[in-house]
Amino acid sequence: MVLFSFPPALWYNPCMKITKKNFGLLSTGEKTHLYTLKAGDLVLSITSLGAIWTSLLVPSKKGPRADVLLGHSSLAAYCNNKGYLGATVGRFANRIGGAAFTLDGRRYTLDKNDKGNTLHGGRKGFDKYIWKAEAYRERDGVFVRFELESPDGDRGFPGKLKAAVSYGLTKSNEIIANYEAKVDAPSPVNLTNHAYFNLAGEGEGDILSHEAAIFSSSYLEVNEQLIPTGKLLPVQGGPFDFRQRKSIGRDIKAAGGGYDHCFVVDGEAGKLRPCAEVFEAQSGRSMRLFTTQPGLQFYTGNSLDGFPGKLGSVYDRHGGFCMETQHFPDSPNQGDFPSAIFGPGKNYHEKAVFSFDW
Repeated sequence: MVLFSFPPALWYNPCMKITKKNFGLLSTGEKTHLYTLKAGDLVLSITSLGAIWTSLLVPSKKGPRADVLLGHSSLAAYCNNKGYLGATVGRFANRIGGAAFTLDGRRYTLDKNDKGNTLHGGRKGFDKYIWKAEAYRERDGVFVRFELESPDGDRGFPGKLKAAVSYGLTKSNEIIANYEAKVDAPSPVNLTNHAYFNLAGEGEGDILSHEAAIFSSSYLEVNEQLIPTGKLLPVQGGPFDFRQRKSIGRDIKAAGGGYDHCFVVDGEAGKLRPCAEVFEAQSGRSMRLFTTQPGLQFYTGNSLDGFPGKLGSVYDRHGGFCMETQHFPDSPNQGDFPSAIFGPGKNYHEKAVFSFDW
């Protein structure tokens, strides 16, 4: 790995480029920065606040690039990012039921920020911190590595944790996401990115006509608060069956009007394997997703309700979809789920790859 200093253009060749610019000041006086990566035909921008993906420019079969990520136009809006648009979330992505768990005989109480449960790490999760960042080139790609320390007891979680997340683009039109963490005491860890995609372009209507495939034979049953019951249900023949590509909207009413469920990814957890594909016919854009994680949270923007977006866009219900690679929600309280407890002698390391075509 070769690290570079930070002049206005961090590193440049005709095919790959990294730039860095000021993104604004927080009320605390802390500076934020925006990193823009270019490789192949893609352009990805990420801010040091929350390691948030702010835009992704992707060509179409018609020619011009479009931004396919829902987001905001200003730092101030990202400071009030209620929908977690593009955010890197932790310590524990998704929900922990009852905002508590028991580990090694001790009960830990967490923030209640979602109907009595803990969502995405609590009231001040990793999406609300400034991450230390360094840009680098590696083989056929350009990357930014983000680092963050979380003290023992942060939002109720045990152990001092050091997280490192790297995002990058390759000349093969892929986004590579690497998630790493070390913690000095046993603790739940679950990191992911909460990007909302609309392959027609952000602000270009809903995503119900997008066609999706999810390589999963079962999904997690949840209660009315979206907390897993512990049961894994087969997808076969029902509205959660995406093993053959179909439009997202085809069975959405039968799924309760929207998807916000964790699918069990087929294949061996820990190995990088395909988990989903999405295709949008008008633009010709497609996205393939690979993960090492056991689960994939598929969310269809059910809570978007007139969210102000970029450059005057307004995001309504189903205006974007999320595919969040992760450990299962509420794993600390579900003994039959794959363990999400990490600590001394067991570091956290997961990977996701987003591959684009048109």
